[in-house]
Amino acid sequence: MTDSSTIVAGLGNPGPKYAANRHNVGFMVADVLARRVGGRFAVSRKARAEVCEARLGVGGPRVILVKPLTFMNLSGESVGPLAQYFGIAPESVIAVHDELDIPYGQLRVKRGGGEGGHNGLRSLTKVLGTKDYARVRFGIGRPPGRQDAADYVLRDFAKTERADLDLNIELAADAVEAVIEKGVEAAQNIFNVSK
Repeated sequence: MTDSSTIVAGLGNPGPKYAANRHNVGFMVADVLARRVGGRFAVSRKARAEVCEARLGVGGPRVILVKPLTFMNLSGESVGPLAQYFGIAPESVIAVHDELDIPYGQLRVKRGGGEGGHNGLRSLTKVLGTKDYARVRFGIGRPPGRQDAADYVLRDFAKTERADLDLNIELAADAVEAVIEKGVEAAQNIFNVSK
């Protein structure tokens, strides 16, 4: 590739059954970004994923939005082949995902680090061969009481959470754009603040 390109991997599970789940915030953010750039997702012939290629603004950086169709636990199997096809290094991949260890509605931007039990990130790390990719982490908080975390992430957001969910998804999309346009550190200074 002659110009710098970024893959934004919105992590989630395909299909209407999962569409509003907490685990699908990555897909939700990817949809907002596609809407902002006037793009549409289409099933890729290069990988099991829906892909939207666009530019951020007129003459802006090239972005490949990806929604894996492999289900969350195998996300890397969608993203890896696309990174290879487009010639994009792992450092130019941004994963957007739900995060149990952050309170609902808060965002954290970071580069690298562990997977924290997140199987989508584990798959991404395995296929990319490094943990050194950017992450936009969308806080969903811990499950109440003794509810199992695996069950919690596959449930829709609670009514109280849905009140400002659209706004929080838009902010997460802002964070992705900030990482692309200004870098991880600048995005952290803007978004890694408690509400």
